[in-house]
Amino acid sequence: MTADEAHPSSKRPADIRGRVTHDLGVAIVTGRLAPGAALMSEERFSAENGISRGAYREALKILAAKGLVHQRVKSATRVNERIRWSMLDLDVLGWMFEGGASRDFINGIFELRRIVEPSAAALAARRRDDRQLARMGHALEEMERNGLHASAGRQADQAFHLAILEATRNEPLMTLSNSIAAAVEWTTRFARDQRGQKRDPMPDHHAVYSAIVAGDHQGARAAMETLIDNALHDADMVLASG
Repeated sequence: MTADEAHPSSKRPADIRGRVTHDLGVAIVTGRLAPGAALMSEERFSAENGISRGAYREALKILAAKGLVHQRVKSATRVNERIRWSMLDLDVLGWMFEGGASRDFINGIFELRRIVEPSAAALAARRRDDRQLARMGHALEEMERNGLHASAGRQADQAFHLAILEATRNEPLMTLSNSIAAAVEWTTRFARDQRGQKRDPMPDHHAVYSAIVAGDHQGARAAMETLIDNALHDADMVLASG
């Protein structure tokens, strides 16, 4: 999985089904459609919005697959409780941040990162190969060249974290790569692109890389913990000033 493939987009899709899915998804995660709320019938939605019933039906199926709604035969489709949402789905993550992610949600994302990524860095320090080290090094160069305010820089940041997950050689852990990459992207975008956070994150990334190169698993774990803690501090500063 490359950074491009994992790169989330906040742009509203161009196709009708995608637009309906996006708009309903944002409405649900922002609470405009609250848990338990009934969605419009196919007939009414089609008539009021001038789209085909099939496009609306397919959009509801996508939302159901992401856990946002539940459908029953001969009954209204209703919004699920948050506990049933697929929070790590790339679209759901994007909709949460697009709609204005809460402090609790952002803290939860960082808690997830702190559980997963330090252990992944420690495993990577033990198991990485030259190809993976080269990918990490190249990603750092691209981050330095472009900066994290730019899309190219954030994609390089994702590539760095993806290479670490790949270097663990742990297939179940690697299945989280898309979600971790999306979490890195959205939290970085929140602090830097949208709110102008200025702290230089590169020393933290270089510390992680140096420990992995040295095969220092304890150092890699500690450096990744520091990287994530500092990124959370950036997000907290943004929330406090918002």
